[in-house]
Amino acid sequence: MTDSMRDRVVVTGIGSVTGYGAGTDALWRGLLSGRPAIRPIARFDPSSHRTQLAAEVPPPLGKPLDPRSAPSSGRRERWTLCDRFALAAAKEACAQARLEIGPATRAAGVFFGSSTGGMLESEWFYARLTGLSGGRAPLSWVPAQQYNGPGDAVARLLQAQGPVETLSSACTSGALSVLEAYDALRSGELDLALAGGSDSLCQLTHAGFNSLRAVDHDPSRPFREDRAGLTLGEGAGVLVLETAQHAARRGVPVLAELLAGASTCDAHHMTAPAPDGGGAARAISQTLSEAAVEAGEVDFVSAHGTGTPLNDAAEWQALASVFGERAGDLPVTSIKGSIGHLLGAAGSIEAVATVRCLREGKVHPTPGEGLVDPEAPVRLVRQPLESRDLAVGLSINLAFGGSNAALLFRKGPA
Repeated sequence: MTDSMRDRVVVTGIGSVTGYGAGTDALWRGLLSGRPAIRPIARFDPSSHRTQLAAEVPPPLGKPLDPRSAPSSGRRERWTLCDRFALAAAKEACAQARLEIGPATRAAGVFFGSSTGGMLESEWFYARLTGLSGGRAPLSWVPAQQYNGPGDAVARLLQAQGPVETLSSACTSGALSVLEAYDALRSGELDLALAGGSDSLCQLTHAGFNSLRAVDHDPSRPFREDRAGLTLGEGAGVLVLETAQHAARRGVPVLAELLAGASTCDAHHMTAPAPDGGGAARAISQTLSEAAVEAGEVDFVSAHGTGTPLNDAAEWQALASVFGERAGDLPVTSIKGSIGHLLGAAGSIEAVATVRCLREGKVHPTPGEGLVDPEAPVRLVRQPLESRDLAVGLSINLAFGGSNAALLFRKGPA
C-alpha cells in the first residue's frame, strides 16, 4: 500500500439499525450494557419451530408496514422492512459524514449485502394468496422479494449515479460489500461510496436454521464450552467510505481508516467451515500483509463468533494459526450474543461496531454465562475493556460455502 492520500480509504460516517433500536448510539449503549437485545419473536407465531427467540428491531422502525402505505418520497416505490432498515442506517451514516443527500452523493457508489431482501413480504403475499391469512395480496409484494432491494433503495435515496452492486454470499455479504467499495476507491474508480448490508427476520430464515438445528433455545453464547448454536437477528449497518483525499477536501472528521481487507474460500463443505480454520487464516494473513501491519499490532478482534460448535472452533484455529502464542492473550469479542446473527448484514454491522470501539477506546463485552471452551481458549471480553492505546481492530466473517472475509481498521485522528 502506498502512503498517498489517493490510495487511503477512510470511514467518515456509520449508521446502524439493530435489536437495540435505530442508531449507533443505541447500539453502543446496548453492547456496553451486556444485556442482549434477544427476545421472544413477535413478528410471527414461532410456536411450530424448535426455538422462539430472536433479536428483532423494536417499533416503530421494526413494526412491519403494509407496503401500500409505506412512504414513497412522492414516487410509487414500496419499501420493504429490509429496505427501511437500510435507509435508516444510510441516512444516519450520511448525516455523520456531513453529506448532503443529492448534490454531494450523486457520484457515489453503493455496495450492499443481503441474504433474503424482501422475503418477509413474499411470505405475506403467499399467505394472503392462499387464504392462510385474510386480506388482498398486493402485486407490489412480489417484486419486493429481490435481495438487491435494500441497496437499490439506498441508491435511489442518494440519487447515486456510480456503480450499485448487491453481494449475496451468505454471512460474509456485508463484509464483502465493504471490501468491494474499498477496492473501487483504491482503484480510483470512485471517491465516495456507501457500503453496508441489511436483512429482516422472516419465517423462511428462522425455519431453515432451525431445520439445521443450528439455533440455540437460549440467547447465543459465543465461544462458551456449552454453546449450542446461534440466535438470529435483523437490521442494517452502513459505512460512508471515502478516499482520504476526498475527505480532506470536504474537511470532515475521519472516524477510522480501512487499512485493508481480503476474502478467501475453504472449498470444504456446503455449511461447515474447514476444521483447521485454514481459509479464515488466509484471509486474515492476506489482510495484515496488504496493510503492512504485524500480527502483534492488532489490539482486538471482532470475531464472527456465532456460538455454533463448529464455527467457533474453526475461528479459534484461524486465530491460533495467525497470532501464534499471542492468540490466547488477544481480546476477542462478538456482537452476536447481543444482537443475534444478522446474516447478510453481519459483516457490515460488525464493521460499524469495530469502528465505534476504536473511537470510544473500549471493546464491548460478549454477553452470556459459562466457561470459555478449553478447545477454543480465546480471551473473551466479558466486561467493557477500556484502553487509551486501542488503535487497530480486526473484524472477521465466515459463511456457508466456506466464504471468509477479514477487514482491518485503524483509529482515525482524535
